[in-house]
Amino acid sequence: QVQLVESGGGLVQAGGSLRLSCAASVTSFSMYSMFWYLQAPGKQRELVAAISSGGTTNYADSVKGRFTISRDNAKNTVYLQMNSLKPEDTAVYYCNANRAFTRRNFWGQGTQVTVSS
Repeated sequence: QVQLVESGGGLVQAGGSLRLSCAASVTSFSMYSMFWYLQAPGKQRELVAAISSGGTTNYADSVKGRFTISRDNAKNTVYLQMNSLKPEDTAVYYCNANRAFTRRNFWGQGTQVTVSS
């Protein structure tokens, strides 16, 4: 059974940093594109950052220059380094794994990030 387990969330003051991790129990992890989404209370889930199987990264405009997505294929893990955090970054952050041209798409359970002003 495939599992994505996020960790690293918590409470931080504005301007601080957190590093989220997502460990995936999938075979051929390197073939998956990996994504981080956030969902703030009462709002829809939105894409924060993405990293392709080849390592190409993309970011939402709201986090460019502050967040960095990376992956370690040897550890089946994707990371989200979040710097210069703002109160508006407060949300539940979800990890997603998607393998192109297949129906293999998986979600983690989410990790709460709270940024106090």
